[in-house]
Amino acid sequence: MNTTTQNVDTHEGGHDHPTDAKYIRVAIVLGIVTALEVATYFVNIPGAILIALLLGMMVFKFFYVAAWFMHLRFDSPMFTKFFVTGLVLATLVYGVLLTVFEFWTKG
Repeated sequence: MNTTTQNVDTHEGGHDHPTDAKYIRVAIVLGIVTALEVATYFVNIPGAILIALLLGMMVFKFFYVAAWFMHLRFDSPMFTKFFVTGLVLATLVYGVLLTVFEFWTKG
């Protein structure tokens, strides 16, 4: 066995890599959620409900992409905690910014 093969085996971390079919299913789910996000533009939904729906779909897609395409499902839980912390902070900043424009503007 040459050193290149040994490095590849060690680098993969010993987990089974998802199949192409699984990635296609993930892409379909992400496509459906994205279509639902776009569909909210054409449906008359009250503002508070619309924001909650869009934020919920955003969080779902963030975790789905991070879990599958960034392989967080197979990595240390520490990396998941970093991503969750980033998502929580980004959502809080976005929420504060929305309240600033909604409640503290003149006019």
